[in-house]
Amino acid sequence: MTVTRTLALALATTAALAVLAPAAQATTAADSAATAWGPYYAPAHGAKAAGTLKATGEDHADLPTADVVHISGTVRDYTRAPATCGWAVFRITYRSGNNLPFKHHSIRDCSYRTPKHFSFKHRDVYQVDIKVCAAAKTTKPTLNCLYAGTWKTLYLSK
Repeated sequence: MTVTRTLALALATTAALAVLAPAAQATTAADSAATAWGPYYAPAHGAKAAGTLKATGEDHADLPTADVVHISGTVRDYTRAPATCGWAVFRITYRSGNNLPFKHHSIRDCSYRTPKHFSFKHRDVYQVDIKVCAAAKTTKPTLNCLYAGTWKTLYLSK
């Protein structure tokens, strides 16, 4: 009789795990699903940016970071002046040892109302912020674009 009860308990445990496994996989798939962000606008609606962000492989051992963050979307220039462009500037805070430095990744669109598509990824990401601005047609965003106004947080590893 003990063998029958043990066998029944083992079968019940196996059946329960079989039911729970797809639910656990669904949670993992949902955690790595792309999250929509935006639209975000420049002051006076001179530019617009929107897209998706997907963070995978979050590690919370020492400093919480995502292994890889994929960012994609579009930026549009709504200024008619040929010397002005729409900018989407991303501030990527990443892990380097026990430090959290950041770097900028910028996308420029100088074609009036025509969206410019972009896609990029970074590793060991702690935080992603965005700022959208309409600024001069230069190779880098202007200091006013980088330091005036506020950054919008797209992703923060917790």
